Amino acid sequence: MSQVINNFEVRQILEELGIEDVNNGASTGGRWFNTRGEKITSYSPVDGAVIATVDSATEADYEALVLKAQEAFNEWRTWPAPKRGEVVRQLAEKIREYKTALGTLVSYEMGKSLQEGLGEVQEMIDICDFAVGLSRQLYGLTMHSERPGHRMYEQYHPLGVVGIISAFNFPVAVWNWNTALAWVCGDVTIWKPSEKTPITAIACQQITKQVFDANNVPEGVSSLIIGDASIGKLIAEDGRIPLVSATGSTRMGKSVGAAVGARLGKSLLELGGNNAIIITPSADLKMVIPGAVFGAVGTCGQRCTSTRRLIIHEEIYDKVKDALVKAYGQLKIGNPLDQNNHVGPLIDTDAVNAYLKALEQAKAEGGNILVEGGVLSGEGYETGLYVKPAIVEAQNHFKIVQHETFAPILYLIKYKGGVENAIALQNGVPQGLSSAIMTTNLKEAEMFLSNGGSDCGIANVNIGTSGAEIGGAFGGEKETGGGRESGSDAWKIYMRRQTNTINYSDSLPLAQGIKFEL
Repeated sequence: MSQVINNFEVRQILEELGIEDVNNGASTGGRWFNTRGEKITSYSPVDGAVIATVDSATEADYEALVLKAQEAFNEWRTWPAPKRGEVVRQLAEKIREYKTALGTLVSYEMGKSLQEGLGEVQEMIDICDFAVGLSRQLYGLTMHSERPGHRMYEQYHPLGVVGIISAFNFPVAVWNWNTALAWVCGDVTIWKPSEKTPITAIACQQITKQVFDANNVPEGVSSLIIGDASIGKLIAEDGRIPLVSATGSTRMGKSVGAAVGARLGKSLLELGGNNAIIITPSADLKMVIPGAVFGAVGTCGQRCTSTRRLIIHEEIYDKVKDALVKAYGQLKIGNPLDQNNHVGPLIDTDAVNAYLKALEQAKAEGGNILVEGGVLSGEGYETGLYVKPAIVEAQNHFKIVQHETFAPILYLIKYKGGVENAIALQNGVPQGLSSAIMTTNLKEAEMFLSNGGSDCGIANVNIGTSGAEIGGAFGGEKETGGGRESGSDAWKIYMRRQTNTINYSDSLPLAQGIKFEL
């Protein structure tokens, strides 16, 4: 594959994915609507070129999608779960066929490296494989009744229509984290992708359509609607959608959570992170440096699990600092489709401005810039979206350190004394997504993982904060939202729980020994 994409190759990819002629922003899976909303143009942050323009959906389009989804649910819920799993298995095979094309499109539309784009598509394949097995394990529980001649058990039923609001930084994987599980659970889905990455969403819809058509899946099981925040507001406020899964900023999540909560719906929120790696005196620096650097600069710092803070013991602070500065000097910034480069662009000018503002605020609060940031210019950097990863010595209480900046800025924070002091710093931010400790001391590792240790949803030992296997539940606490997606028993949020009691005796005894005689 060429390392630098051009418009001809873009056209080839769109054609291979079956989306070269699609410019409408709403689909029930079986058909595309003739949408007439505002036009949304997708510009690649890689080179500034127009990928495609899409006519966004209207409120009327949304209403039609919801009605079709409700109709589809009434049939889809009756399909045996293993049969639904077979459809998802075939989807995984189809995604494997398109892995290179879809992964390249992800990289080109979002700006992450090609390897990360391909890795994101692999996550789609992995969650489908997980969901296939899950389709035969949607288990309940049985328990003994206190009344003779009675049996009690629990079972799970599908919820209905699941709304999915996804962010630009993982434009395909997070959608599939939700859909693969929701579909095997018997739910149907309506997806509103980020308006910054609509083309990859259309590609996913077209790939899914091929599989669903071949299996006569009801139209409306997989719906897509492209639009601005007003579409997300419709989803959040719609009482016909029992579960809304939203990924994005804490500000957005608070708005969605409030709207869904006001109607007593269920929300699955995956929001901001302010992730730290604790580095203790016993840490193996051969593991620390690559873990910290990739965590901080991977996806140009635009992961919710990106490493924002390094909390380093004073005994090894200078050694770690010097090694990091040296490593940052070796980073190559440029076209993410060139596999020689480590860092691609930020998503848009708003992200660049937030990055520059954060660096200025860090300096104003007393931070010491170790590795200068800035916006790159010249050949290959014409978009103005390529920035230099920066390192700043700071204090944990700085306002800018307490805030998540979606950009490659790494704060170094020194700690003294025992690991409990480092854990207090790590926990001393509003967010609670991912965390890590680098140590070869068993006591320190166990303290970090103990009840009084990390308060994050993810806590790692001797690996970084970014990246997650789909077998484990993914999510965080505090301002991260508290939701769980992907593996483990995350499937339960996509279903409603029901307790059943069966009386097979000839009498009607009441619970707790209550007597009621006529």
